[in-house]
Amino acid sequence: MSTTTPTRATKSVGTVLALLWFAIVLDGFDLVVLGATIPSMLEDPAWDLTAGQATQISTIGLVGMTIGALTIGFLTDRLGRRRVMLFSVAVFSVFTLLLAFTTNVQLFSLWRFLAGVGLGGALPTAIAMVTEFRPGTKAGSASTTLMTGYHVGAVATAFLGLFLIDGFGWHSMFIAGAVPGLILLPLLYFFLPESPQYLKISGKLDEAQAVAASYGLSLDDDLDREHEEELGESSSLSSLFKPSFRRNTLAIWGTSFMGLLLVYGLNTWLPQIMRQADYDMGNSLGFLMVLNIGAVIGLYIAGRIADKNSPRKTALVWFVFSAFSLALLAVRMPLIGLYGIVLLTGIFVFSSQVLIYAFVGENHPAKMRATAMGFSAGIGRLGAISGPLLGGLLVSANLAYPWGFFAFAGVGLLGALIFSASKTLRHRENA
Repeated sequence: MSTTTPTRATKSVGTVLALLWFAIVLDGFDLVVLGATIPSMLEDPAWDLTAGQATQISTIGLVGMTIGALTIGFLTDRLGRRRVMLFSVAVFSVFTLLLAFTTNVQLFSLWRFLAGVGLGGALPTAIAMVTEFRPGTKAGSASTTLMTGYHVGAVATAFLGLFLIDGFGWHSMFIAGAVPGLILLPLLYFFLPESPQYLKISGKLDEAQAVAASYGLSLDDDLDREHEEELGESSSLSSLFKPSFRRNTLAIWGTSFMGLLLVYGLNTWLPQIMRQADYDMGNSLGFLMVLNIGAVIGLYIAGRIADKNSPRKTALVWFVFSAFSLALLAVRMPLIGLYGIVLLTGIFVFSSQVLIYAFVGENHPAKMRATAMGFSAGIGRLGAISGPLLGGLLVSANLAYPWGFFAFAGVGLLGALIFSASKTLRHRENA
């Protein structure tokens, strides 16, 4: 069988994408579950939780995600996409379930950290896989479509909180978050194939050809061939600093830090910033909802534009427009206009970082793709930790409005500036 020509598919790539999409829904659950449960946890007489300990619990999960992205992403290029995805979902689900059955702060923090490690490995593995099942110039829409699961999970968890916490207590939220992962595990085991690109670089060519044929994929990749001699027997981690990739590696890391700083900073502090601007709580929460609606719209639009014009060009435009829309939020205007700007901000801010993931997937050979993705997500998680800290400092100093928006706008511009140092490696007509 030729490795260059795809055959008629007997299995649907859509099944693979759906399974990975549901895995990313778990990431969206994790984004908002503590925000939904901490108020009830603070009031629970079963344990004497302080605000400082609640902050510790929130932060330790992000630290776990950072470590998970850095280490498990690296292991994905060594052990395989499928195996690591199963492990990541299992670890997240089991330790999230344990969260529902402890009121000990130290144990809760430990389970939260370990759940974060599992979840941190799921995201880069899923994006690497979706890139390899929708290869080449479809990397933009593949990544952005996958990441809509993140926002669906966040919105669904927020709604669940309205119904579950009052009736069943905060413990029920962690059970509700763990059960979908436990249901997903057997589905992943039976229906998620290994990436044919990983099988190929692992020397399992016959198996790689069989998987590629069943899904109508080609094993031939110009990027793999072009850099085969340069990469040689180097580890996937050291390959990030080979001459062809060094500049991109540093640009991706810096931009990912800025991108997730914006995502987590805004999701954490937008309502409180708007409260400081004298908007009532209803509108402040409404802004957060509209921001995330904009995120889903932005992911859809950005993916299609990236497929036509390359993730790099699209990401540069998206970061610049993110900065512009954030600065506009500091301007007093009628409420309807403000909601429009918040929607615009959501459209650009959230998909800016996802376009970086799409760029990583498109511009790294299969041998190092998951490692590159893991380090992009891992360094980005450091930005995720820094975003709420920056917002908190500005809120505490009563500078959040309007200076918080100007600070976040500066972060967006800095992200665009850093990413402008990157270069597209995959040959495409419009790159």
